[in-house]
Amino acid sequence: MAESSRYLQLRGSVEDGEMEKGKSEKRRPKEPWKGEFVRSIVFAGLDAIVTSFSLISSISAGRLSSGDVLVLGFANLVADGISMGFGDFVSTSTERDVVAKEKTVAEWDVMHTPIPLQQELLQHYQSLGMELNDATTVVTIFAKYMDILVAEKMAAEKGLSSPLEKGKKPKPWKNGLITFAAFVVFGCAPILAFIVLIPFTHNVTHKFMAACAFSAFALALLGIAKAKIASQSYTVSVAITLSNGAIAGASAYAIGWTLRNLAGLED
Repeated sequence: MAESSRYLQLRGSVEDGEMEKGKSEKRRPKEPWKGEFVRSIVFAGLDAIVTSFSLISSISAGRLSSGDVLVLGFANLVADGISMGFGDFVSTSTERDVVAKEKTVAEWDVMHTPIPLQQELLQHYQSLGMELNDATTVVTIFAKYMDILVAEKMAAEKGLSSPLEKGKKPKPWKNGLITFAAFVVFGCAPILAFIVLIPFTHNVTHKFMAACAFSAFALALLGIAKAKIASQSYTVSVAITLSNGAIAGASAYAIGWTLRNLAGLED
């Protein structure tokens, strides 16, 4: 009787485990965090924190004053922010112009060489595993709609997307402004420690340790945001961002200390 009861318990456990496994396999994966400017904010913020903290590390190793840290820190932050924002503006506008040019070429091909284009799409769909009859049906249907055929050609040949809906074109000036703002805001985190502690201490070492803590906290927040965007492990993402900041800061500190003490730059 006892053996029969034990057998039923084991069987029930196995069945429950199989049911849980089936549920987990059917569970829908998490979608990435969506947002038009999320990527620009996160990556500009990461770059800003690491850049600002590295500058502070090199200045602190060189035994400069808190005033030097604030002046050089903010000047470097604004200059780099302008450079980052302008770079994002140029990159976005260039990408937009390339897509517009490719769309013009694709429209010409659709209007003047439809048969070769349809054959290319047919081969493309077959290479993706679609059967010949199904691929032929799809291409025949798409051939009735010029905009869809243009979009498919751009995606198949160039890996580019051609938005069919109006009003979804990228705005380079907005991307650049968002990148600049994110860079300046997040880059202030390491410098903020030198401002907050002004009423409490004049010790540069204490302020530098506070800057390390402020930077680590900001990097951890952006690591969480980065994991949210890509649906990755929070622990791994935070560890990577903190390691990036620690390595960059330690390298800058080592260079500053070396130039100060070993390269004859004491004065």
